[in-house]
Amino acid sequence: MTDSGMAVEFLGTFESLRMGPTFARGRRDERAGHVRQLTISGSLVVALVRGPEDAKAFRARIAVRSFGASEWARVEQDLVAEARFAADLLGGRMPPGIGAVFATAGLSLVPLSLDEVAMDCSCERWPMPCVHLAATCYALARSFEEDPFGVFAWRGRSRDELLLHLRELRAAAIPQTTGTEVSSRVEPEIPSGDLGDADDFWGSPLAPLAPTDGRPGAVTRPDALLDQLDPPRITHQGRPIVDLLRPAYRALPEA
Repeated sequence: MTDSGMAVEFLGTFESLRMGPTFARGRRDERAGHVRQLTISGSLVVALVRGPEDAKAFRARIAVRSFGASEWARVEQDLVAEARFAADLLGGRMPPGIGAVFATAGLSLVPLSLDEVAMDCSCERWPMPCVHLAATCYALARSFEEDPFGVFAWRGRSRDELLLHLRELRAAAIPQTTGTEVSSRVEPEIPSGDLGDADDFWGSPLAPLAPTDGRPGAVTRPDALLDQLDPPRITHQGRPIVDLLRPAYRALPEA
C-alpha cells in the first residue's frame, strides 16, 4: 500500500456511507481551504472547519484505536526483518506493500469499517458525519499523501519514535565484534637458548686474505696484516709507505 493507496482506502471507508451530497460538499470545502487547522495527536485527529455558510469555525474530531506497545513491537520486528521496508521508512518513504506487514499482525493502518471510528463535531448537526467531518476526512487523506508517517501517528506511533525503534532493532541485529580478535597472521617462532651461528645472520664470511693453519684468524704470512688494513696516505720519495714496510714485515718470524 503506497501513501496514495492508503488515502484512497481511508476515504473509501467513509464514502461507503452512501452520503454522496455531504461528502461532495466536504470535498469542495477542503479543496477551497475551509479546513483551517488539522492536527494528529495520538489516536485523535482534530480539525477546525469553517464553510462559506458558517458564522464560525467548528471543531471536528475523528478517533481510532491506537495500537498497543506489544502490537507495535511485533510490527517493528517484521519491518526490520524485511530490509526494503526498513530502508524506505528510514529514508522517509512509505514502502509499497507495508499494509501486508500489519495484516500479518492482524492489524490495519486505516480503519476498515466505521465500527473502528469515533466521530463528533461541535456543530451538532444530524446525521453524522456532517459536512465538517466530511471535509476533515479529505484533509486527513491529503495529509497522508504529503506525510505518510501521519497514519502511524494516528495509530499511536510518532515518526521519531518509530524510526528510533527501527534503528535500534537494526543495530541489535548486526553482529558485534569483540575487542579480543585473534589475528590469523602466524608470527615466526623465535627459538630460545641457542641463537645460531652469527655467520648465518650476517651472511657468508669473507674469504680469508691469506692461508691459515686451521685456527680462526691465525695468519701465517707476516705481511698479510698490511693487506688487511686500509693503506695510509703516506709516501716516501713517491713510493707508498706500505711498499716500504713490506720487506720489514716479511723479515719477521712467522707466527
